[in-house]
Amino acid sequence: MTQDAIRPEIAEIVRKIDEIRPQLIERGQEGDALRRVPQESFDAVAATGAFSISAPTKFGGLAANTRECHAVARAIGRGDGGLAWVTGILDSGAWVVSLMDERAQEDVWGEGGGIDDFISIVLATSSTAERVEGGYRVTGRWGYGTGSLHAKWSLLGIPITDEDGNLVDAGLALIPTAELSVEDNWYVAGMKSSGSVTQIAENVFVPEHRVFPLTAAVEGGYLGENPEQSYSTVFVPSLFMKLIGPHLGMGRAALDYVIEKADSKAIAYTGYEKQSDSAIFQTAVARASVNLQAAEAMAAEVADEIYDGAGRGYYAPYGERIEMRAKAGWIVETITDTIDALVTAHGSAGFADICPLQRIWRDQATASRHGHTLGASGFESYGKIIFGREDEARGVLPVV
Repeated sequence: MTQDAIRPEIAEIVRKIDEIRPQLIERGQEGDALRRVPQESFDAVAATGAFSISAPTKFGGLAANTRECHAVARAIGRGDGGLAWVTGILDSGAWVVSLMDERAQEDVWGEGGGIDDFISIVLATSSTAERVEGGYRVTGRWGYGTGSLHAKWSLLGIPITDEDGNLVDAGLALIPTAELSVEDNWYVAGMKSSGSVTQIAENVFVPEHRVFPLTAAVEGGYLGENPEQSYSTVFVPSLFMKLIGPHLGMGRAALDYVIEKADSKAIAYTGYEKQSDSAIFQTAVARASVNLQAAEAMAAEVADEIYDGAGRGYYAPYGERIEMRAKAGWIVETITDTIDALVTAHGSAGFADICPLQRIWRDQATASRHGHTLGASGFESYGKIIFGREDEARGVLPVV
């Protein structure tokens, strides 16, 4: 796949996002203070169609591939990292629902619903699920409910039990957010505007067709019947790669800002009246630019591997999925290190509350600690794969 494989419909969404980037940047500080994406920013991005690209075409979506998802989230991340992170989560929710029982898809996007009914997702099974006639009774609390404040539905992790109450699997329960309550406990150093509150269910009934078993899904056992290639890709890598686009965008946002200010900012206690005149500063910016290009190239490589594999009916085995996971970790770590270097190059003024650079730094640093793309576990597991120790690798990352 080449860059040209990003379809015109997706390219048009990216163009519209680029047009509103100044207002996303301007409202970023407001979102940080509110601990919510400003509604004006969310609505402006929603109007571009960005949150519906992974829904099936039969419901009006675009069945986006991973490269296309990166392009959209990256564009948003250049304006607002928190909103880009919300995008990655809502995109993940739409993609997973597309793999579910057709009745679940109809519940969300069919009669009574619509393409603008968004879905948040939390995989953690921090709940109980009692099997009852026709489905489950679910009670639980799910932290880090990113996007749930803007979603009509939530996919929430549950334990799946048999008739005797024995644990047999983990699953995702599709629940209307109107049937959930919220605890607003999102007080954090970074990603403040993502509004990742805790969601709470109290004895909520979930019909059987709205439960998605995960053990089979990890190996490609999907329930949906959508014919598009995007719905045959490897499960876990498709999900963690949806979180890479926001990082790519935040890295570019930091570079954009540092370059923009370089002609008007001196280097303290030196003879340089403009940062852009300094060979050391020039080198730092050049290195950052090359690092970001490398991260973007690696992201495109993994995205294409995922999509092209589905195109030839190939479902990558565990070892290859672990390699994808390690590469995702490398991408995130590279962007983290690059933003750190750019903050240093820009200078201490970057830490002012009014400066967007420190917010980019905090947001990306927080997002980089997400367990789905954490470098350390990915590298350890991949190292074990390299030495033929798959059983040991599965002990580190059993579900990939």
